[in-house]
Amino acid sequence: MLVVGDIVTDVVARHRGPLAPGTDTVAAIRTVPGGAGANVACWASHRGCPDVRLLGRVGRDAAAWHDRELAASGVRTHLVVDSEAPTGTVICLVDTGAAAERTFLTDSGAALRLEPDDWSPSLLDGVARLHMSGYLFFSEPCRALVATALDAARARGVPVSVDPASTGFLVELGVNRFLGLVEGVDVLLPSRDEACLLTGLPDPADAAAKLSRHVPLVVAKQGGDGALVARDGTVRARVPAVPARPVDTTGAGDAFTGAFLAALLMGAEPEEAAAAGCAAGATAVARVGGRPPAGP
Repeated sequence: MLVVGDIVTDVVARHRGPLAPGTDTVAAIRTVPGGAGANVACWASHRGCPDVRLLGRVGRDAAAWHDRELAASGVRTHLVVDSEAPTGTVICLVDTGAAAERTFLTDSGAALRLEPDDWSPSLLDGVARLHMSGYLFFSEPCRALVATALDAARARGVPVSVDPASTGFLVELGVNRFLGLVEGVDVLLPSRDEACLLTGLPDPADAAAKLSRHVPLVVAKQGGDGALVARDGTVRARVPAVPARPVDTTGAGDAFTGAFLAALLMGAEPEEAAAAGCAAGATAVARVGGRPPAGP
């Protein structure tokens, strides 16, 4: 599997209750590797996909660190080192209350400067699936890369999946424009909020069903409510969540996506693959950061 997407440095600040404006708020702070695309690649490798490759762009400031961290997770890296922009950084503010809900402050840096010149047709050699992080759709150079990669995948008959990634950026880009850009993709993996935003429907099941008229297979992540699997305009399965006590929800959706795609590539049916995704999501929310634990 080839993943094309963002690689960033996450600074996770876990605090309890509202932030205190104008003064100090006590927090536990850690710096960890992240990025939706990179997280998906790591979880796919962790869940048994034997060959996971990642194309992403980083700054000189943290290129060696990210390369080591990805390699330690079993990911074969194709990193483009940007000579001008620093590595992207995300400040993850995590309320340590019951839901461990998070808010992101995002400086995409080099991550959204991928461009067609960073692509090589050889990246698809031996690849059975191309996965693209939704963040690639939110800058002009990355959109040009997306078009190049999609054309190359279609020419080789390689299926393509997309995770929309961010409701805030989707609003800025425009729903219709995003749906046009993912034309021809075979799997879409939105969150509940993203599915509702992309369809204008308030009910997640209705939203997933509607999206599956546009994309053949839609797997809508529902957080603590599991996942919905929709095809041909109908929700075909409701997959329950795996119980977990959340510590940090950062990267839970990426964990689901990586585990789902790994299972799909190894022959699982979509419903079974979604169950694997739910299990990975439960593991992810019980730890700080968006990457899997070390080991199998």
